[in-house]
Amino acid sequence: MKLAHVQSGELLRHMCEEISISNDEDRRRMGCVYSAIFRAVKEGIYEFVYDIVKGNPDLVWCYGDKRTTIFPSAVLFREAKIFSLIYGLHVKNAIVYSNDENYNNILHMAGMLADSTQLNRIPGAALQMQRELQWFKEVESIVFPKVTEALNGDSLKPRELFTKNHKNLMKEGERWMKDTSTSCTVVGALIVTIMFAVAFTVPGGYNQNTGIPMFLNEKSFMLFIVFDSLSLFSATTSVLMFLGILTSRYAEEDFLKSLPTKMIIGLSTLFFSIASMMIAFCAALSIMLLGQSRFIIPVIGLACVPVCCSE
Repeated sequence: MKLAHVQSGELLRHMCEEISISNDEDRRRMGCVYSAIFRAVKEGIYEFVYDIVKGNPDLVWCYGDKRTTIFPSAVLFREAKIFSLIYGLHVKNAIVYSNDENYNNILHMAGMLADSTQLNRIPGAALQMQRELQWFKEVESIVFPKVTEALNGDSLKPRELFTKNHKNLMKEGERWMKDTSTSCTVVGALIVTIMFAVAFTVPGGYNQNTGIPMFLNEKSFMLFIVFDSLSLFSATTSVLMFLGILTSRYAEEDFLKSLPTKMIIGLSTLFFSIASMMIAFCAALSIMLLGQSRFIIPVIGLACVPVCCSE
């Protein structure tokens, strides 16, 4: 494989030399130079595109299907590394103004829905929607305001085209968010209920005369109280985050930061709550089986299994 990589690199170098010598566009088309470049863009082969463009900078203006040039195609196929080459070109401003045969500019390309193979790399429709918004914002950051207001052949601005093409994905993201939040809210509420009750039914009970817990001076008891409290508070935070998701308006901009952030915080605190609950359980067990290490150690080992499996 290393030898094949070296040989392909050498072949590419000779190709670049021949391309730089020849300025005949017909010969390039007959030699499948353009189709090779656009195939490389589609497959995300950065080295190929970089060497070809470096060998002959004029090739940034070559066009493929629908008269789309290299960088709009990179935007369409969501190839960020290839698109990053545009920052080193002195013709960057001219490229962002170029249109295809339907008058779609580079921002219109960002507004089109990514191919399913690109979207499936990201788990969950909501996070897919977030990535699409991030990509659109990134392309929008390098273009002039005039480009954002340009109309294509269907009389749509880039943002309008984005909304139209991502309507179904946004609905799927909303449904995924609601289903996940509903399930996690039930789990979080159950943990809150249990840990709240456990805080007032401590292992060993209370001294009948003073009302002080019997094992108050035990280190395991303090460990139990601390992690019981942490589990209760983190589960409460998780429930509040998921309730915030369920009551959200689900606008496009919400998928950019608000909803994913709430989902990440909610899932993280729920996981932490479950882990804290297991530690509190082990601490309570060590109090009840004080001195019975042959029982405590295997149980603590088993308690680690569900926490490790959730990774």
